[in-house]
Parts: sequence; structure tokens; C-alpha cells
Amino acid sequence: MKEIFLLKLGEIVLKGSNKRQFEAKLRSNVRRRVKPYGEFDVYLMQSTIYVEPMNDEADVDGAWEACKHIFGIVNICRCRACEKNLDAIFAAIEEYLGDDLDAARSFKVESRRSDKQFPLTSIQISQHIGGLLAEAHPTTEVDVHNPDYTVFVEVRDLAAYVHGPAVPAAGGLPTGVGGRAMCLLSGGIDSPVAAHMIGKRGVEIECVHFFSYPYTSQLAKDKVLELARLVTKYTGRMTVNIVSFTQIQEAIRDNCPEEFFTLIMRRFMMEISARIAKQDGCGALITGENLGQVASQTMEAMTVTGAVVDIPIFMPLVGMDKEEIVTIARRIGTFQTSVLPYEDCCTVFTPKHPKTKPTLGQVVNAERKLDRQALIEEALANVEKVSVIYGETEPFC
Repeated sequence: MKEIFLLKLGEIVLKGSNKRQFEAKLRSNVRRRVKPYGEFDVYLMQSTIYVEPMNDEADVDGAWEACKHIFGIVNICRCRACEKNLDAIFAAIEEYLGDDLDAARSFKVESRRSDKQFPLTSIQISQHIGGLLAEAHPTTEVDVHNPDYTVFVEVRDLAAYVHGPAVPAAGGLPTGVGGRAMCLLSGGIDSPVAAHMIGKRGVEIECVHFFSYPYTSQLAKDKVLELARLVTKYTGRMTVNIVSFTQIQEAIRDNCPEEFFTLIMRRFMMEISARIAKQDGCGALITGENLGQVASQTMEAMTVTGAVVDIPIFMPLVGMDKEEIVTIARRIGTFQTSVLPYEDCCTVFTPKHPKTKPTLGQVVNAERKLDRQALIEEALANVEKVSVIYGETEPFC
């Protein structure tokens, strides 16, 4: 029989009466993510999603990489299916895993019998198959405590499946079961990580980016779109809302005290993002803010900038140190793009001595000369919406 994938569900298995809704959403997500790689049958049994190529034209390796990054899957394995009898199981292991066994110093067999009508217990299966493998591979020792390689046998409803060690997958909850949220996406390290972390909780991600041409270049914009594309490797397709921010920043520069520049700029960003979020059905904002990292991320500053919105603000990085954030950025593949040296609108008109412990009254007074609503309405009237999905655009370089 042909090679298939077994995708093991994560915390979905702990759900109660709504478990089927989570499973249905995850199966739909898997079908969509493997579709570009050919024809696959995707079905769910016993808290496991099966992904089976339907013909030789299917790109099995491409689908395998896609499945590793689907939220809701805790680990995955490539398997060989066979008939549910000991001779067939042994023959499948020899054909599919024989070379790996020869290369290992030691091995053991772990079995799981989901089909309770199978005549042998899990322990009996492991003992019988292990004995046959020990005879077939005399240079590989049996070590049931600390083996170099483990052969897994799963006897399930439709067939028996043999495979080596599983590969960790993305974990979390299926994209779409946790609603939608709008991420303020800059060109830095933090915000893509924040989007990934909230996306892992089953939230469908949309992004907003503030673009200040000519102070920021087309390369800076392309960089942000590439970061969004990299995030969609996990979250699936998303929309990036590009907001022209030049007029607002120049108005702040011309009419407000310098020490409040960044705070007032952030207040505009939050209010505009919240307005777009509500229009697009998003129930929360996501930011990459990290307590104490910069002057605008003190407790007082975040209170002031968050005061202009009336929806939740998720800050998944707020208590992390930079090294922790960088580690995640490297793991999810956004770090190298984030550190490319293209300017960001947050660095435009940066004050020399920013206010770190502002009060709301001070900031409201500092922006009194601005026609906030007129500036916001003009920015909203010219939002550019860009659809982004992993695999459908060329990598940015």
C-alpha cells in the first residue's frame, strides 16, 4: 500500500461537546493547504487526520512540508499502510524502515492497538514484531529503555500503519476557530512573532501596516509584505491593509511637542487599526509591544496609546525578553527578513527625549491642534488591501 501521513491532533482532543466543530475546521484547513500539491484524500478517524495521495502526480514532499505548519496538529508522521496481520506488518517494516534499522545502533518496537478486535494486545504485537526484526537485523541491538531508533506500529480501523519517530508540528488550535484579529505589522522582529502566537490560538489574522512614503521606501513596504507572507505559512491566507501615514506624521511634526511625537503617532495607529478591524470583522488588535523595551512601551505609555480603542488589545510578547522573541522569530522563519536594513515609519521624526511616563491629559493636550478625525478619515479613504498567501508570491530579497 502507498505512503500516507498521519496528523495527530493536539489540544482539540480535550474539547467537549464542540469537539466536532474544531475537527471539521481543521480537516477543512488541511484540505486547503495540501490542495496546491495535487489530489489528496483527507479524512479523520480516532483523533487523527489521514492525508493520502490519490495518484503518483501528487507532490508528497510539498504536502508534507505544508502539513508540518498547520495549527491544530501536534505531530505528524509518514507511514506505510498494510493489512492487519503480523506477516504484512513485518513485511511493511522491512520494506519501509529496513534501511533506518540497519543504520541504528539499537531499536525497539512500540505498538498501539486502536482496533480492539485485533487478536493480539499492543505488548504482544511489539514482542512478536521485535523478535522478527532482531533476527532480520542482527547488528542492531534491542534496547527497550533508550533505543537509538523506534519502530511504531498502529493497528487502526482501516489498516495497520508502520512508521518511524513522529515529527513535531505547529500545535495550537485550528485557524478560524478563535475569531479574527488585526495585527499592527511593522518591519521589525516583534510584530510577526506576535501575529504567529495569536494565530496559534486559532485566530484568523489580518494585518495593517503604516507606510510613510517618501520617508519609507518601496523596499520597506515589500519587506513587510514578505513578513506577512512568511506568517501565512502557519496561519494561511491573510489581507494586509497598507495605510498611507505620511500626512499624519507631518501634521504631528508641525503641530505637536517633540517629546510626544511617538505617543501621538501610536494613538493614530491604534485608532485607525481599530476602525479597519471593525469594518473587516476583527474583534481585537494584536501588537508586538514588550513592556519596557522602548520609550513608547512603558506601562504609562501603553495606557495612553490604548485609550483610543474600545476593543481588546492582545500583547503576547509583553512579558518576554528579546532573546526569547528572537528565538521564536528564527524558528518560524521571519528573523532574517525582519533584520533587513530598510526604514520603518516608527523611526520617522523620532524625538530625542521621548516622554516615558505620560498622562492621558498631557497627550490629549499635546495633540489639541490636530484635526484627528479629518486625518483619520482621509487615511481610511485610501487604504490599499493586499492579499497574501504562502507559496503564491516570490520570496522577498
